[in-house]
Amino acid sequence: MRHWINALLTLYFPVLIAGFFTLIWGERVGLLTLCVWLFILLWSERQKLSVFDNWLNSPSRGALPSLSPGWERVFKSFIKIQKHQRLSESELNRALDRFEQAARALPDAVILLNNSRQIEWCNTKAEEYFQLTLNRDQGVQIDYLLRQPSFRAFMRSPDAEASLNLRLPRTGVDRLVSIQIIPFGDAQALLLARDITEREQLEVTRRDFVANISHELRTPLTVIQGFLETFEDNPADNPELLSRGVKLMSDQSHRMNRLITDLLALSRLETSDSPEKEVVNMSSLIKNISEEARALSANKHDIDVQASSDLNILGSEEEIRSALSNLVSNAVRYSPDGGKISIRWSLTDNEPVFSCLDQGVGIAPEHLSRLTERFYRVDKSRSQETGGTGLGLAIVKHVLNRHHAQLEITSKPNNGSQFSVRFPRDAIAPQ
Repeated sequence: MRHWINALLTLYFPVLIAGFFTLIWGERVGLLTLCVWLFILLWSERQKLSVFDNWLNSPSRGALPSLSPGWERVFKSFIKIQKHQRLSESELNRALDRFEQAARALPDAVILLNNSRQIEWCNTKAEEYFQLTLNRDQGVQIDYLLRQPSFRAFMRSPDAEASLNLRLPRTGVDRLVSIQIIPFGDAQALLLARDITEREQLEVTRRDFVANISHELRTPLTVIQGFLETFEDNPADNPELLSRGVKLMSDQSHRMNRLITDLLALSRLETSDSPEKEVVNMSSLIKNISEEARALSANKHDIDVQASSDLNILGSEEEIRSALSNLVSNAVRYSPDGGKISIRWSLTDNEPVFSCLDQGVGIAPEHLSRLTERFYRVDKSRSQETGGTGLGLAIVKHVLNRHHAQLEITSKPNNGSQFSVRFPRDAIAPQ
């Protein structure tokens, strides 16, 4: 109500004064009075408008200036609108921040491209894969950074359903990524890249595994098939040949059986859960392994065993026995007659360590890192003579990984080899 009264006084008071002056001094004086009053009123409002403009342009925008009630209402309404706008902007900024954080956390690389195929934004994985820096490379053409002809051809005809496998030589690692371009908006696009290096390696491993297992099975099957065909043509003409053939077929069938057994063991280790921990009596286990080694050696080697009787560990006895027995049997197979094989079980640097040292032919340094690969053999002819399947050390590696243990190999050609298994300190069983 007060605002309306002030408005009426502001508008009608000068009219009353002008009318009064008209009655006394005539129309010219009244009209002049009204014009002067209107001029003063307009000048005053212009000053208030200038104050409002200065307040709007002020970075700090402190307390409201002292103005007429009408202008105070304008100021307060504007402040309400401003607060609402700031809240909306704050919510929008928080939403954008959450979106950016989510995009940066994606396991795949994401690059936002404008209609000129320039980089507008990228996440952390994109910076890692493509060696980008957003502050530096923002606005750079993507095909300037990725100059492979296959990528440029792919960019010229992007298809949301198509993908391109591209090897990235600049990353310092042999990385293969699958790239997909997804158009959106006004000729913009999203470049998505997924690391498929591991998948490719698995595919290579699968192909190598199929090729190796086919080769390993083909040889004994060929031997068996050849003798069977010979016996079919000459069933009893050559007893010596028959005896020799039966022995060879028996040896090859045992070899295939060992191969299948090792394959099943390897598959079980790769697919089963971590083993339940039990107290493994290592002294008794190593004693049994050494007796098996002496039987395999047929007293052709000097096998020396030293094992701490009070040092036991937690783990799967069956798996640990399989791994350690494999190492000892390899030492017997690859050591010459009369050689010494030393088996040790002790506490070294507060960690339980099993070691097997032989005086065999040794292994060249370039082979050491690949010994635990499936079907990897240093000397194929020697492996065939010893009857190995090429899976023993792969089984050892998986067993040790399941027990958080490490395999350490030291060897020199013609100077023997030492295979050591170092178990973690927390694997020691309480007394």
